[in-house]
Amino acid sequence: MAVHFFHTSDWHLGQFFYNHSRQYEHEQFLMWLLEQIKQKQPNALLIAGDIFDVINPASAAQKQLYQFLADAHALAPHMQTLMIAGNHDSGYRIEQVEPLLQKYNARTVGVVRWKEDKTLDLDRLLLPIYDRAQQIVAWCLCLPFLRSAEITGFNDHTSNSQNAIAYLHQQLISEAKARKTDDQALILMSHAHMQGGETSDSERPIIIGNEEALSTTLFDEVIDYVALGHLHKPQKVGQAHMRYSGSPIPLSFSEINYKHQVLDVQLDPLQPEDTRFSYTALPVPRSIELHRIKGELNEVFEQLKALPEGEISHIDQREYIDIEYCTDTPPRPNLRQQFEDLLPKARYRLVKISRYYKNNPAENTTLKVQLEPPTPEKLFEKIWQHKGYVHDDAVFKDFQSLVHEAQRSLEDKNTI
Repeated sequence: MAVHFFHTSDWHLGQFFYNHSRQYEHEQFLMWLLEQIKQKQPNALLIAGDIFDVINPASAAQKQLYQFLADAHALAPHMQTLMIAGNHDSGYRIEQVEPLLQKYNARTVGVVRWKEDKTLDLDRLLLPIYDRAQQIVAWCLCLPFLRSAEITGFNDHTSNSQNAIAYLHQQLISEAKARKTDDQALILMSHAHMQGGETSDSERPIIIGNEEALSTTLFDEVIDYVALGHLHKPQKVGQAHMRYSGSPIPLSFSEINYKHQVLDVQLDPLQPEDTRFSYTALPVPRSIELHRIKGELNEVFEQLKALPEGEISHIDQREYIDIEYCTDTPPRPNLRQQFEDLLPKARYRLVKISRYYKNNPAENTTLKVQLEPPTPEKLFEKIWQHKGYVHDDAVFKDFQSLVHEAQRSLEDKNTI
């Protein structure tokens, strides 16, 4: 029996881009995705982690997700939405709303759970996918982001992270083989950094057991499709059926040229191996453009003058500008204002300015002048390092959550 599903990941709902909310961009993406669901009516929607941008997402970001699930269910009541937690998510948090998710035919796997006898709770990790006649057409093996503390020390097979990861995959795939019939497909959904994957500068490194990237040898040949999350560039890893869907919007300026998409996948396990899997990339329309302007100062000035004009009334819908200018002299004190004055009015947001050296490239690795005001995150990191502490991603993300909560509090006061 054939199974039809969408593969997407790394939504990062609630992200702030240089202190600017991405809510409008996410709204546009979700409206577009709802239209795809309405037209194509897939059996399942797979969201392979990093649903939210921080472990303690704002209420507006949570509302976006749950409103989307409600709308998707209304358009395609038979469709299942299966989600796993990524390294940006709190696995326990996204599992707390299971009764709500069930109402919208959605399931989530946030953490790996163990039984009292120290064996894996495989029922929570192995989810069936049904067709309209409520026949099982596939099994989805769901592996959220694997934190070392949640997978090690349970038995002789989990003495360290690498052993535990291998054990998890072996146990889950073995159970899936035992349950499936010949006409049912096997799909493995995982949030991980796989060897050979191409990264951008917006992905937080995942390091487990001193090894950042995992091997695709973890995936048994019986797996028909591997739906990956974490890397923001759409790409295959090793083989055609092992894929990152990528993020739906650019999450940094390094992702300007990414072809953001959702993968529309068809699987029929009864077909020959070379024809059982097919996919179509559904390009996600970009609702707000990002521009990188680079060159000597006179070249930058000319590029700014040449930008398209036309006011955009709402500031949250204006386009982003990143300027990287070349000079071997100290920056002018009013340079930022000069840049701003050259930009067409009420259309752009100048969010990043940096300098690089033309005749002394060695300086570029150590000195990069940022003319925009320092953000709370940058100040915090500077003080943290000054105190002699080692960079800690968890602490830094918690601080970001506090900053976002403070920003929302100020916004609430300004609306009174």
